[in-house]
This record gives sequence, C-alpha cells and structure tokens, in this order.
Amino acid sequence: MSDDLRSPSSDSSLELSEYRDQQFSGDNDEHEKLLMESSTLYVGNLSFYTTEEQIFELFSRCSDVKNVFMGLDNIKKTACGFCFVEYHHRADAENAMRFLNGTLLDDHTIHTNWDAGFKEGRQYGHSRCGGQVRNEFREDFDVGREGFGRQA
Repeated sequence: MSDDLRSPSSDSSLELSEYRDQQFSGDNDEHEKLLMESSTLYVGNLSFYTTEEQIFELFSRCSDVKNVFMGLDNIKKTACGFCFVEYHHRADAENAMRFLNGTLLDDHTIHTNWDAGFKEGRQYGHSRCGGQVRNEFREDFDVGREGFGRQA
C-alpha cells in the first residue's frame, strides 16, 4: 500500500489492513481509495448469537450509526459471525475503529476493518456450507460459533 493512501493520522488503528474483499471488481488502487473515504466498517469474529441490536448499541456509543447489516449464512439465513456498520461520517467511523477494535462482545474479541461500502448481497457468507469460509477451517472449539469448524 502506498504511503499517500495511509491515514494522515499517526494512529495505527486507522490504517488499512491487508484484507481485501474478494468480491470487489475494481483494481487495488480503486479499492484503497474507497477504503480511505469510507464510513463503513467490517466487524468480524462475532458470536453467531450476537444480535443486530447489540451491535447497534455498542457502536452507537461512538456516534450515530446509520445502518447495521448482519452477516448471514447464505443457506440458513442465520447470523454467521460478521456484520457491516455504517456511519454518517468518516470521523465517526474512525472513532469506532479507535475505541471498539479488540472489544469483548459475547465472549468474542471483535475485530474491525475498513470496508469499501455495503452493497446488497455482501451480507451473505461465501463458503460451500453457506457461512464464512474461515469457519470451515477452524480447528478450535468455539460454542459461540457453533462448536468446531466444519472441516475439523
């Protein structure tokens, strides 16, 4: 990632991660530009039992949340451990990145990343089983994510 695309602040919590949305159709530079302007966060490592209301309450502590889009199993249409949180302004999303990344919620340490912006269809998991791909390869037992990974 080029230095000119990093956050102007020296706050490392605001820097772009190496993660890239595999469904994004543009090039890497276009994706990074969207991430630098975005007011949407990807929130991962959620318990399958965490509700939209809990997410809304937690992220509203940083500022006024515009939307919460829960990640859903593509087959069962149940929560599958991630969501998108959209704020009205970039500065509000930056506060959430600073203060909520690494927060414990439902016995899970949540992780936030910048997201290029929610589009319909992105809320669904893309694994063969309908959920998140990473859950198919997890080897640890996690009751909040329905036990062992599907491959274990």
